Amino acid sequence: MTEQAHDRFEIPPEMRSMAETSFKQAREAFEELLAGAEAAAGSFEQRGATVRAGAKDIGARAVAFVEANVQSSLDHAQSLAHARDLSEVMRLQSEYVQAQMRVLAEQAGEMSQIVSRAAIDATKPKH
Repeated sequence: MTEQAHDRFEIPPEMRSMAETSFKQAREAFEELLAGAEAAAGSFEQRGATVRAGAKDIGARAVAFVEANVQSSLDHAQSLAHARDLSEVMRLQSEYVQAQMRVLAEQAGEMSQIVSRAAIDATKPKH
């Protein structure tokens, strides 16, 4: 790509408007999904006391992770829609991927610990 073409990269106003509308709809759909996920996590709570505590913790963390990840994705998409040029798009994408990989690794480690702790607690003999 020539330097001139690289500097002239622009997103038309109509596409920006359409993207903003799509982001708004995606956020609304996400909020509905989150409400459903919270309700599903609540159904786990209807089991035994030990299982209930573990399921509640697992469900709460899973919902929090989903919420954070979707919010991050929506924010990233919105920032891409406002990028001034291709180099900014590439920088934003690179930063997002690196940050998201760190976050996902942290979330996986935390979830593994929570599930292990819940499994150990669920198998402890009752006195």
